[in-house]
Amino acid sequence: MRKKVLVGVSGGVDSAVAAYILKQQGFDVVGVTMKLFSYFDQEINDAKKCCEVLGIKHIVVDFSDEFKSKVIDDFAKNYQSGKTPNPCIVCNKYIKFKAMLDYALSENFDFIATGHYCKIQYNSSLKRWLLYKTNSSKDQSYMLYTLNQNVLKHTLMPLCDYTKDQIRQIAQKINLPVSDKPDSQDICFVKDIDYKDFLKNEYEIKSVPGNFVDLQGNVIGIHSGIINYTVGQRKGLGVSFGKPMFVKSLDVSNNTVTLCENSDLFSNRVTVCDLNFIPFEKLTEEREAYVKLRYQAHACRARLIPIEDNKLIMEFQQPQRAPTPGQSAVFYDGDLVLGGGVITL
Repeated sequence: MRKKVLVGVSGGVDSAVAAYILKQQGFDVVGVTMKLFSYFDQEINDAKKCCEVLGIKHIVVDFSDEFKSKVIDDFAKNYQSGKTPNPCIVCNKYIKFKAMLDYALSENFDFIATGHYCKIQYNSSLKRWLLYKTNSSKDQSYMLYTLNQNVLKHTLMPLCDYTKDQIRQIAQKINLPVSDKPDSQDICFVKDIDYKDFLKNEYEIKSVPGNFVDLQGNVIGIHSGIINYTVGQRKGLGVSFGKPMFVKSLDVSNNTVTLCENSDLFSNRVTVCDLNFIPFEKLTEEREAYVKLRYQAHACRARLIPIEDNKLIMEFQQPQRAPTPGQSAVFYDGDLVLGGGVITL
């Protein structure tokens, strides 16, 4: 019997071509679109049209309750506490993989699949499933460090050896209606609105003015509300200081935003919590690794030093600019994803 695969078809070109490749490989493919919020109709319609072209069944499953509780509420909570969250990483952990896999297994599918640019392989000596970055400029391993062994075991990523240009060429060749559809760049649930207005409208989180302070605690201006700022920010401060000033930190308890010059944004040591490792369960001793502090950042060398309560310290060979609480740090050994965690400073 052919293995059954439930492919997350989002309405974009990558997931649709992933479904096509798996069908060509002989899998029994069904496309699923996860309804995540009320204004998701266009994506659902695009996904349905793609599945019709591919000749595969298309279903829609409502995950909007889980998405709100796990992703949107977390997004609001983090901004309210002065952090800068990455909702896509949270969504991958709880919705696009865990919730989708739970549904797939309950419906007797063998695998789930996505259009992510990443590679999954089994290592027989370690007896573990491993995650690797790809050579593609679209590599998405940074976004997937939270995946656990059960998810990796049941997940297929057929785009791992392709470039984005190759995927669009395949889409054009098979007449997919989304072949030229641009990639989504924005936070999906904050549609046609600034995230600050979203937080105000949906969660009644207000922008309460407070003090800008310098590194010595001296008041040097008035800010428009902590949710309007993130660590490393220069533009949009709303005050002129006669020289470039940047956001160093946010203090919710005192409603203050500390500003500094660019040279003061660099850190040698950064703390990370909420760790997840892939080749092993837990980091028990110090080790060297390459670290990405942002999705688009270059990897930098660091020493990982485990400490208590599922935390570690990253000690960088070269100071790193503006590590941001709420964002993720992802650890690599060459192309192998070791794991990652959330920056706390």
